[in-house]
Amino acid sequence: MYKTVEFINGLAVSGRRTSNDFFEIETALGEKFLADKLIFATGIKDQMLNIEGFAECWGISVLHCPYCHGYEVKDQKTGILGNGDEVFELATLISNWANDLTLFTDGASAFSEEQIEKLEKHHIKIEEKPVEKFEHTDGYIQNIAFKDGSKSQVEAIYARPQFTQHCSIPQLLGCELTEEGYIKADFFQETNVSGVFACGDNTTRMRTVANAVSMGTMAGISLSRKLISEKF
Repeated sequence: MYKTVEFINGLAVSGRRTSNDFFEIETALGEKFLADKLIFATGIKDQMLNIEGFAECWGISVLHCPYCHGYEVKDQKTGILGNGDEVFELATLISNWANDLTLFTDGASAFSEEQIEKLEKHHIKIEEKPVEKFEHTDGYIQNIAFKDGSKSQVEAIYARPQFTQHCSIPQLLGCELTEEGYIKADFFQETNVSGVFACGDNTTRMRTVANAVSMGTMAGISLSRKLISEKF
């Protein structure tokens, strides 16, 4: 344990820049902390779909990334929940791991004729029936039940729900977000607000521990160099 490091078990709820150019962070208990520089490694929060069983299966048999989970469910009866270009792109990737793949569009398909031809060429099925719920046992999906009473058996399903920033303080301080909703950061992990850094899942769609550690290392080095040079 470093003597200069202190852990505070509290929820940061607001932040502002003071008149003397410090950053002030306030917790839910009213505690206030001042800092020259800030690093946000606060992550993002996935928004669960309003489908019965979805949240219970999330991260167990409802998956977000083929590179994180694709091999573990290799050759299982697999589905993708979604529609349009993003899902078509995801299907091309997942077809590398799944021989039995179905796209569940939860309504009318939005794929182009060219995309449908490519999907058919690779024996990827499209199911347009509106989804009622996910039937599962302890988070392991067994069937997708449709509103017409029919079912489709699956063992794993991919989905990419929307997300929000887990912490809103960077935005309160003026940090810009990308079109996808991530905090904008440069190569050194500094945001558009001088002295505010961000790293990990809140800045990138590459959600891996290794990537987050790498970005955190860069943020720490960059912040340290900036502090030292400013006080030299």
